Amino acid sequence: MTPVRKVFRIASALPVVLLAAACGDDPAPPAGAPSPSPSATAPSPVQAPAGDPAARAAAVVAGLADEDLAGQVLMPYAYGNSATAVDKVSAAGNQRIGGVDTPAELVAKFRLGGLILVSFTAGDPTADTNPATNVENPQQVRAFTAGLQGAAGKLPAQAPLLIGTDQEYGVVTRVRDGVTMLPSAMGLAAARQPRLTEAAWRAAGTELAAMGITVDFAPVADTLGAQGSSVIGSRSYGDDPKANAAQVAAAVRGLQGAGVAAALKHFPGHGHTTGDSHDELPVVAQSRAALQRQDWPPFAAGIDAGAGVVMSGHLDLTAIDPGVPATFSHKIMTDVLRDQLKFTGVAVTDAMNMAPAKKWPAGEAAVRALNAGNDVLLMPPDLAAARDGILAGLKDGSLPRPRLVEAVTRILTLKFRTAGQPQPELSVLGSAEHQRAVLAADAASITVLRGRCSGPLVTGPVTVTASGGRELARSTLVAALQEAGVQVQPSGGTVVHLVGYGDRRADLSNDAAITVGMDAPYLLSAARSPTVVATYSSSKLSLTALAAVIAGRAKAPGRSPVAVSGLPRSACAD
Repeated sequence: MTPVRKVFRIASALPVVLLAAACGDDPAPPAGAPSPSPSATAPSPVQAPAGDPAARAAAVVAGLADEDLAGQVLMPYAYGNSATAVDKVSAAGNQRIGGVDTPAELVAKFRLGGLILVSFTAGDPTADTNPATNVENPQQVRAFTAGLQGAAGKLPAQAPLLIGTDQEYGVVTRVRDGVTMLPSAMGLAAARQPRLTEAAWRAAGTELAAMGITVDFAPVADTLGAQGSSVIGSRSYGDDPKANAAQVAAAVRGLQGAGVAAALKHFPGHGHTTGDSHDELPVVAQSRAALQRQDWPPFAAGIDAGAGVVMSGHLDLTAIDPGVPATFSHKIMTDVLRDQLKFTGVAVTDAMNMAPAKKWPAGEAAVRALNAGNDVLLMPPDLAAARDGILAGLKDGSLPRPRLVEAVTRILTLKFRTAGQPQPELSVLGSAEHQRAVLAADAASITVLRGRCSGPLVTGPVTVTASGGRELARSTLVAALQEAGVQVQPSGGTVVHLVGYGDRRADLSNDAAITVGMDAPYLLSAARSPTVVATYSSSKLSLTALAAVIAGRAKAPGRSPVAVSGLPRSACAD
């Protein structure tokens, strides 16, 4: 596991923190006083021509100082739920990061190109490395991102910030309150209708854009191997690379159609390893032929659909560059991603304060990642050291200036492509139109792996139980069943039992007539219930769709995107 970190456990009234896109350690305080800005003079704005985003980006880059180029490739976090007004706890956190009090001051001092938002959720595979939150509600996020953009507008590049977050839906979801919650990727895959996936992700993208988020670190393009992957699980669309490719492309079209850049992750594929790159360097033992056949088709499809961003994974591909994390491998990030898959957008590292990326000091790691072909450095463990390492690399030649210019040109091109799009109003969040689009996908995802295929799944009163910590899901299903006309009572009824992410055999109920899996369905192989159902998600709309099936008001057309031992992919669907 990762080393013990200083944790700022933030209550709702306290300030909060921007953390890693996929994860990351809380940084250790730098030795001595914070590193001063390398330039004492006030930066002057660069005048950029209107027109083609790439030409505009090239013109801006040509006028930027080295400090501005270095800042554009950095995407750290900052403490505080406001850009300009934070309390003493958040100010202290920002002083540790960069010697300033507020997020806006951090943007100004380091001339940043981006910032990352995260929220702490206990039932999240990245929870250990996301100990706090700066996401309270959509109104707060919109105000926060507007303040950050105001600070970015005063920098020489005069380009908007890339403001990213991990809004995958399912177990990794940063903004939960007040948004239309999509099913997990695996749930969308179970529905087997890319058009529903695209519509759902367009709704999601519109809501993210309304909050001022410009990059979503989604969709997950990893194809699961036969053993699955504990850290990926239901975040993946499943084990079929062809089906995954169609789903990934649909998600990209939906997100980017709403003006939010989609980020494919975790390249070159995290689904064929059981290791967790938060804590170790996972080994991917696939042959190159197997990688091309199983792992890369969803990435290729997402790239062909126009994905603006690809996120690297800290993975050891023994068939291509053994012992070198893919993030730091020129053979993978340039020879494969750029030359073979023809990706021309922005490559972003997974969190640079994860264990495999901390093999080198922050400055050296920054240079290595850029030289490998990455354009954005996410969550450097020491922001000043990363910036200073880039500047030193320019001076001593270890980082060729054309490589940094190329990276910043790609970043600014992405920014200028979407900068002119109007921001939706917050009233779009949770709209009836979005609810209908997502509910259609949820309804198509419900999968009966054992049990009846028509009519009510139970008769008489129902009692809903759940494994520990799932009271919200339990009460949500109770309300949905009652709305569907099913009698629910606290005890003594036919038992419907819910299990979800992280549950084990001990969390199953031997008394349940129906066992429902609200995450990757592997655990359902051990269930002894006469009826076994997968929803792949615990969102309100997923459980609403489940209630309709239990009540006999709807069929269960879903088909499991992964093999479950001893059970068919569906007892009902073709």
